[in-house]
Amino acid sequence: MSHRNFIKSKLVTAGTALVVLISTLATVLPAWASLGGDTASIRADQLHMQGSRTTKAAESYTVHEIQAATGTVVREFLSPEGKVFAVAWNGPRLPDLRQLLGSYFEPYRAAIQSRSGVRMARRPVVIDQPGLVVQIGGHIGAFSGRAYVPEMLPSSVRGEDLQ
Repeated sequence: MSHRNFIKSKLVTAGTALVVLISTLATVLPAWASLGGDTASIRADQLHMQGSRTTKAAESYTVHEIQAATGTVVREFLSPEGKVFAVAWNGPRLPDLRQLLGSYFEPYRAAIQSRSGVRMARRPVVIDQPGLVVQIGGHIGAFSGRAYVPEMLPSSVRGEDLQ
């Protein structure tokens, strides 16, 4: 085998190993950002929404604002401990709530389903449970909402102030 063919075969082997590593990590790491996630999950959210991100420091947290390709703006509130304690959004389309709420999506869905008989289509959604608060309102072309975990709020932050 020539030196050139030897190098070529090693590059192919290394490339295959890299693909396997990336595939493995993709199944182990969270695929989206979520309530309770961390900084890496915010970057994943930005990619999922095909958006641009800016960061603003507040007194006791950091706000990561993602301008999604759809025109919706999503803000993720990061505590000093590095956890997303709240998300808020506004824009022409609802964001992917399964993505934004992460492990909190199932309690959200259960709360919505427990409202049997209540017509939800044109009413604001208000869920106020000890472990999760979700508020959604608006209409086609103009939605807004927020979700937060009360026990994760920094001591100087009130849920009503998160927009």
